[in-house]
Amino acid sequence: MIINTGSRTDIPAFFSKWLFNRIDEGFVCTRNPYNDDIYKYPLDSKIIDCLCFCTKNPKPMLKNIDLLDDYNQFWFVTITPYENDIEANVPNFKKVLKSFKELSDYLGVNKISWRYDPIFITEKYSLDYHIDKFEQIASEISDYTNDCTISFIDLYRKVLRNFPEVCEVTTDERLIIGENFSKIAKEYGIRMKTCVEGTLLDQFGFDSSGCMTQQVIEKAIGNNLKIPKGKYRIRECDCIFGRDIGAYNTCLHGCKYCYANFSTKLVKRNWKLHNPDSPLLIGNVKDSDVVKEISEPSYIDAQTRLF
Repeated sequence: MIINTGSRTDIPAFFSKWLFNRIDEGFVCTRNPYNDDIYKYPLDSKIIDCLCFCTKNPKPMLKNIDLLDDYNQFWFVTITPYENDIEANVPNFKKVLKSFKELSDYLGVNKISWRYDPIFITEKYSLDYHIDKFEQIASEISDYTNDCTISFIDLYRKVLRNFPEVCEVTTDERLIIGENFSKIAKEYGIRMKTCVEGTLLDQFGFDSSGCMTQQVIEKAIGNNLKIPKGKYRIRECDCIFGRDIGAYNTCLHGCKYCYANFSTKLVKRNWKLHNPDSPLLIGNVKDSDVVKEISEPSYIDAQTRLF
């Protein structure tokens, strides 16, 4: 089984105590955001092939990271140079860089990857600004990861409502970003990737197959996986998403471009319902709830090992 913590919220940044409590108790519950069903997953390192994280701030988990030593892990850490006018509560990228390095030193470079996304262009955050900051971060991070995934802003309705001044990144702007980022990345030995962005940037050496593919997870855990065909695949990319234990409308970063939050008001309301001792991220399991226990095997191929 693969557990994904980061498609709906940022658990390391805001819910680390809750997650460590779940690890200690050996199970976690999550409410399906579309039909209100509750699923219960075992958190047993013998069957959890990988715990996958996606965060803008891993620091809150670092002091107790050893509590996850029994688990295979893969971490995406987003480091972007936006200021508080865009990312209201995200630490300055230099602070996130420091945490990234600490996490990489502890886990190893194969278990951590850099995300630079979403990219949008404004008068303040111009093409030149992105190129300059990307090189600044790449020069600092090259010894601590092997790759970087970029993506361009998606103009969902909720994004347009919260960030009305934003515009779609044009094809010409994407090409300029792709060409320049590729040159910088090659200089620092970083592989460039895109996810659900088409193949436009492949001409510059980008890998457009996806950010969290089976190959990425296999490299992180040092084992081959025998995942049933179609399992965990929910998009047109090759990414494997696993069982998501997060919840929408719970992230306090306050990013204008966020697709996972409907409104600040709803986030604040949900935060009042968070109980770090509850099996659920938000609220508690009620007597009237139907809890479905999900039992999946390990998909690790015991006959082969990559490293």
